[in-house]
Amino acid sequence: MNNLDFSAEPLFSWYVVLLALSGAIMLVLGAIGGGTKAGLRILNVLFGLGFLGYAYYLAFVFKGTEYILFFKAFILPVAMIVASVKAIVERSNAKNRPTAPPVGAYDPNAPYNPNAQQAPFNPNAPYQPGQSVPPQGAAPAAPYQPGVPSQPVADNPYAQPQPPQQPAG
Repeated sequence: MNNLDFSAEPLFSWYVVLLALSGAIMLVLGAIGGGTKAGLRILNVLFGLGFLGYAYYLAFVFKGTEYILFFKAFILPVAMIVASVKAIVERSNAKNRPTAPPVGAYDPNAPYNPNAQQAPFNPNAPYQPGQSVPPQGAAPAAPYQPGVPSQPVADNPYAQPQPPQQPAG
């Protein structure tokens, strides 16, 4: 009782073959996993079994003369295959990434240490790569000078410079 006859009903036969192929691919992806989450693996296996079972039913059990083709049923296997391949690629990329930050790098998750020694600020120090840089076109920050009021930023049209205060005398 084989219903696959490519000369008499090629559309039906190809539909059954594609159902079986989609089901087999989903079963394999669910079985090997490859770094996908357990839920996605279970869905792959369940839908793969469903597709294979339906293909078997249509190929060997079905005795009707009318059937409905659900071409939308092939969207799910494509989406599941894409999600599985994406998870496998992300897992392989995660293996290649360094896990620890470089020595001396800022770690926002590090516990607070009140006894840690911090280097004193030196406004005349040369530029080091990785440090913050003022925006392009902005004037460099002037070093702090005690007793001299700070001058307004050049980009602020409402700011007025203040003359230095003269000592009384």
